Amino acid sequence: MPAHLLQEEMASSYASSSTTTTTTITEPPARVLQNGESNPEKNLLHPEEDIRPEMKDDIYDPSYKDKEGPRPKLEYVWRNIILMSLLHLGALYGIILIPTCKVYTWLWGFAYYIISALGITAGAHRLWSHRSYKARLPLRVFLIIANTMAFQNDAYEWARDHRVHHKFSETDADPHNARRGFFFSHVGWLLVRKHPAVKEKGGLLDLSDLKAEKLLMFQRRHYKPAVLLMCFILPTLVPWYFWGETFKHSLYVATFLRYAIVLNATWLVNSAAHLYGYRPYDKNINPRENILVSLGAVGEGFHNYHHSFPYDYSTSEYRWHINLTTFFIDCMAALGLAYDRKKVSKAAVLAKIKRTGDGSYKSG
Repeated sequence: MPAHLLQEEMASSYASSSTTTTTTITEPPARVLQNGESNPEKNLLHPEEDIRPEMKDDIYDPSYKDKEGPRPKLEYVWRNIILMSLLHLGALYGIILIPTCKVYTWLWGFAYYIISALGITAGAHRLWSHRSYKARLPLRVFLIIANTMAFQNDAYEWARDHRVHHKFSETDADPHNARRGFFFSHVGWLLVRKHPAVKEKGGLLDLSDLKAEKLLMFQRRHYKPAVLLMCFILPTLVPWYFWGETFKHSLYVATFLRYAIVLNATWLVNSAAHLYGYRPYDKNINPRENILVSLGAVGEGFHNYHHSFPYDYSTSEYRWHINLTTFFIDCMAALGLAYDRKKVSKAAVLAKIKRTGDGSYKSG
């Protein structure tokens, strides 16, 4: 069966099941002033208010402006600089070792990459940062394990920083402000102390939903030993023990190279997808549609759409198109493990394109 027909069949089956509901989001009407004119700035502040009343802190706030004057002097975090340098040197050596690896080691590294990537995309990002769908306990347990495998800070901290990123995008309050250049938004932000505005605005967010989730707090309490086991020890020992791979190949290919690829694929969403590509939905914001980023980050490259509609569980208008994460969530919904998937209506998308798009939109 062709993929698009299979998707339509699965989508129709979801609609008939009470446990795998999809919430279709229609854009709320713009506020109308007394003189009959709408106020687009106010409408931009909280366009989701009738959609996700429990969640507003991932919606862009155009009223925030950076303080005038020079930025504080950069404070380098030398521990991170040294560790990141060593990791990438190890990954480069891992590339040299690839031809002499056993096939099972390649497959193991690829599987570990996909699972850990889903821990970020389907877990920390779409579930916990944006609450764009809901997950039952078995799926949440899987995602928290996968998220720990990815080692990109615990899910609570990841979601907090990501909500700040959306609310104050491309300002000093954005942890990886792309206006500070490709390198800073890619990895440099992890090598220096956070700008005071990031800490200030992050401290004002309502994170009660994250604090109330016991699974997230359990991961946060036990994060260091869990990361040591899931990101480094397990992926190294499995190839060495089960199919006789050399320890060197296991460590440098299945662990260091795989981890570096997952990191850089995620970082490209913050850098390349904010600098290179089209803006068919909103030309007034930096995030772009970048297919290459979507390939590496299992569906996260449709970034102009995502920043226009952060509450859409697919982060894309096209659902499964170069979007493994959406396919995964839909499969979990078919199993009854994911539900209340929020999806923006076609009418709302077209209205947004007409109002603020850059003219590059192509239907389908």
